[in-house]
Amino acid sequence: MQVRKLTHDDLPHASALCLGAFTQAVAPSLSAQGVETFAKVAAAQAFAERMAGDNLMLVCVAEGVITGLIELKQGRHVAMLFVAPSWQRRGVGTRLMNAALEQARAAVVTVSASLSSVAAYQRYGFALAGDVGEIAGLIYQPMEKRLP
Repeated sequence: MQVRKLTHDDLPHASALCLGAFTQAVAPSLSAQGVETFAKVAAAQAFAERMAGDNLMLVCVAEGVITGLIELKQGRHVAMLFVAPSWQRRGVGTRLMNAALEQARAAVVTVSASLSSVAAYQRYGFALAGDVGEIAGLIYQPMEKRLP
C-alpha cells in the first residue's frame, strides 16, 4: 500500500470511490437534500477546484487501485475520509489519517464526522467536540484531535 498525493488523473476514480462508500454507509441515514449536497462535493470537478486551493488530498493505492482518500483543509480540518468498502478494516484509513496528520499545521485537527463514522474517528484518537449539527442536509458530529 502506498499513500501519495491525489493527481488530476485520479479524479474520476477518487470521486467514484467516495460516492460509492458514501452511498453504502452514510446516504441511507440522510435526506435527499443531504445526498444531493454530498454528490456535489464529491464530484470530480469539485475535487479539482479544491485541489487548486489550500487542501491536501491524499490517496492510498493498493494493487494498482485507489482504495481510499483523505482531504485535509487548510492543514487543520479533515474534510473527507473514505475507504472503499472492500478495503475497510485493512489499515487504509489509518495510513491515510497518519499521513495527513503528519502534514497538519495546527495544534488541533477537527472533523465534522458523519454519524456512522464517529467510532472510526474515535479509533484515530478524535474526541467529541460539541453537539450533532446539520448543514445542507448533511448530519455531522463535531470532533477534534489534539496533536502532540
